[in-house]
Amino acid sequence: MKHLVVRSVLRGLLVNGGRSGRYISTVTAASTAGVLKPTEVWTELRSRYGTSFDVFYWRRMISSNATETAVAEKLKTEKSVEKQAEKGVESFKTSDGTVVSSYWGISKPKILREDGTEWPWNCFMPWETYRSNTAIDLSKHHVPKTFLDKFAYRTVKLLRVPTDIFFQRRYGCRAMMLETVAAVPGMVGGMLLHLRSLRRFQQSGGWIKALLEEAENERMHLMTMVELVQPKWYERLLVLAVQGVFFNAYFVLYLLSPKLAHRITGYLEEEAIHSYTEFLKDIKNGKIENVPAPAIAIDYWRLPKDATLEDAITVIRADEAHHRDVNHFASDIHYQGKELREAPAPLGYH
Repeated sequence: MKHLVVRSVLRGLLVNGGRSGRYISTVTAASTAGVLKPTEVWTELRSRYGTSFDVFYWRRMISSNATETAVAEKLKTEKSVEKQAEKGVESFKTSDGTVVSSYWGISKPKILREDGTEWPWNCFMPWETYRSNTAIDLSKHHVPKTFLDKFAYRTVKLLRVPTDIFFQRRYGCRAMMLETVAAVPGMVGGMLLHLRSLRRFQQSGGWIKALLEEAENERMHLMTMVELVQPKWYERLLVLAVQGVFFNAYFVLYLLSPKLAHRITGYLEEEAIHSYTEFLKDIKNGKIENVPAPAIAIDYWRLPKDATLEDAITVIRADEAHHRDVNHFASDIHYQGKELREAPAPLGYH
């Protein structure tokens, strides 16, 4: 009988872990009074198995405590979220399952696509997407006539030389580098117009928004290209250097002569059209694989689900043509001795 109780208690330890004390009490209570007390059971187990039983029991206790602690923490978190909901505090889960609460009531609304699926992007919303006008005239060119126009044109042509030498016909990497530069002018121009509007207590005629839209659009070009081309470490280093130099140079230039700054940007966009046209030629000739378009491009430009790289590059090239027109138009306004706010801004010109 004594050995039977010992085996029963040992089995209880294996199954119940930290709750074995209740098991011992149950067994001893069911036993005949005076046959075997719980302390005698413990003594019997220790005498039979020595200190190894102490180690075994300690591990079982630790394991059970850890499990119970995890369960308690989970219940505590759920209760906390419930209390926050009762107090009106917004809570939502991030993509990794973390619960984020905001006292200020800021939460991500559930946004759906037209087909009913959930919108996957935080960087842009469905109402910011559009279908690019690919029928735009790509052959337009502003013929330089004045000294500033010629200076702008030759400066851009000069900047193209090192780009051709470094990238040659690697148009994926070339486009990636081009977009890190092309997204700067709109941001600089919009920022300086914003500050001028604040200083002079004047509206901007919509040009702040128009230029920032251009900068955001160029950044989306970059986000698309990064999905296709993973930059190497030295290309990332080159981006840091070029962006640092170009941002500061363009900032000073825009302060000194906005008409020259916009003219240079217009010619840069003309070069971008040329680069993307060559990119498309290599795709059509089979030199570059016509892979499926990135998901971000499909949603941003409302492309078909089976869109390819060729489709994505085509709409990007159309965007560059629109930016060409906007910047040459802005430069012409300054050449006429007017401020941008005096002419209607081409908002939503895609």
